[in-house]
Amino acid sequence: MQSTAVEPFVDLEWLSQNRRRVVLADVRWYLDGRSGREAYDGGHIPGAVFVDLDRWLSAEGSPLEGRNPLPAASDFAFGMRESGISDDDIVVAYDDAGGVIAARLVWMLRATGHSSAILDGGMASYEGSLETEHPSRPAGNFTAEPWPGDRLTEIHELSIEANLVVDARNRDRFEGRQDPIDPRPGHVPGARNVPCRENLDPDGKLRGKAELLRIFAAAGISSAENVISYCGSGITACHNLLALEHAGLGHGRLFTGGWSQYGHALEFPVELGPATGPSTAE
Repeated sequence: MQSTAVEPFVDLEWLSQNRRRVVLADVRWYLDGRSGREAYDGGHIPGAVFVDLDRWLSAEGSPLEGRNPLPAASDFAFGMRESGISDDDIVVAYDDAGGVIAARLVWMLRATGHSSAILDGGMASYEGSLETEHPSRPAGNFTAEPWPGDRLTEIHELSIEANLVVDARNRDRFEGRQDPIDPRPGHVPGARNVPCRENLDPDGKLRGKAELLRIFAAAGISSAENVISYCGSGITACHNLLALEHAGLGHGRLFTGGWSQYGHALEFPVELGPATGPSTAE
């Protein structure tokens, strides 16, 4: 198995120079219920395989576990093999949302020791013609690896004072001004809001490392060591974790259950309004 030596984000130039070594994965998925598979079938970057987030990157959701819990390692491995991905492949994943969805696959692969990166800018950065044909790839030889405990956290750990809890959702959902999806508005008490979509510039590409460091510093983050990242259900939270790694701050932990688990757990308190700690405001 390769190491994760590839950076968490790569651009089109890197992709074109390394295309023979790469499996390109389309990970489009929509919270509003639209079909990522239909979007892929309608046109995708040439050579890309489709990786179904609901089928291979999540187990069945529930109020107890959240909307998108991690799948069994064996199910994830089976899905990778079915997609033509092997242990030694470099997987570059993209979506049409600046990478905040594709981050789920990339984080899962990197956390289990595989080489993977987000295509910076995603579909919007690709200027060629899209294709509708499905690439023919033989089944891969991807090996099931247990999810690493040091990259994950449980709901009861969110209240530990030494941990710095970071919410990747948009500010309106964090502050509780609206939440059409989950049962309670608001956020984990004491959490800092670093909306993952604000890691991107207006063109949908990742901001430079210096700017990312400024964003994280404004939220009180100088190291990812004690950072717990969450979002609605453990998908876009992965983008903050990859951005932290890209900025040189190390590896944080993912709370996979996210607000879709926490919001159902009525024994845990909720906080409304802006973050009370350091602000991410400009």
